[in-house]
Amino acid sequence: MKLGDYVKFRVKSVNAHGLHSPFMYKLATQCYYDKNKYPDYQQLKAYHNELLKRDEIVVINDLGAGSKKFKSHKRKLKDIAKISGSSLRDMKLYYRLSKYFQPQQILELGTSLGKATYAMALGNPSATIITVEGDKKITEITQKIFNFKQITAQVVNQDFDDFLNELNQSDMKFDMILMDGNHRLEPTLRYFEKLQKHLHNNSVVIVDDIYWSKEMKQAWQKLTQHPAVRQSVDSYYFGLLFFRKEQFKQNFMIRI
Repeated sequence: MKLGDYVKFRVKSVNAHGLHSPFMYKLATQCYYDKNKYPDYQQLKAYHNELLKRDEIVVINDLGAGSKKFKSHKRKLKDIAKISGSSLRDMKLYYRLSKYFQPQQILELGTSLGKATYAMALGNPSATIITVEGDKKITEITQKIFNFKQITAQVVNQDFDDFLNELNQSDMKFDMILMDGNHRLEPTLRYFEKLQKHLHNNSVVIVDDIYWSKEMKQAWQKLTQHPAVRQSVDSYYFGLLFFRKEQFKQNFMIRI
């Protein structure tokens, strides 16, 4: 993410007072800018800090766009948690998004060490979560953590395309989908197309790291123009896509 992109975003974006859409105003005021100090935040912080203390070295088989920081496939868990996983700020926001929308069926593409998964699970404990991770070792570690934390998320070790091809054999619908893996243009658009069958009118798709690279910026622009997308929200660190047919097609830029 470049400084120039952030400066342009700050100039074009608005806060809640600049929103004339009741739906977006409510999202901003009751979710984005929710100042409540939820007790669950302490659990998110503890989870985050626990991962930052883990010195185990794992060999990563990265199926996505790779890392801008790591030069080797051998990585310490604490470094993965620090660099590749969601920040504590992001965890709190995923928690609030889950708490706000109360999704019953959640799909995540890109588990890593499960920080976003954990946040969404705490946001709505009744949700059924499927999260997909391409690396087998990371999958095993994260599943053990979830078992210990008593988080009932199903961690699937599979390539995204293979998983989505199998998913397409079902009619399963998801209320919330987090796309946080393989930050490249063509795969992102391909995954989104395969997900169309599994969306409904009130689904929300979260696309992480939309300014991560030139390709991701292009992917985000193409996603906002997709015929199925009615409203989009660019929040710099991530984007939201909505499919509510009763709404006019609009694109928003809302700062956090």
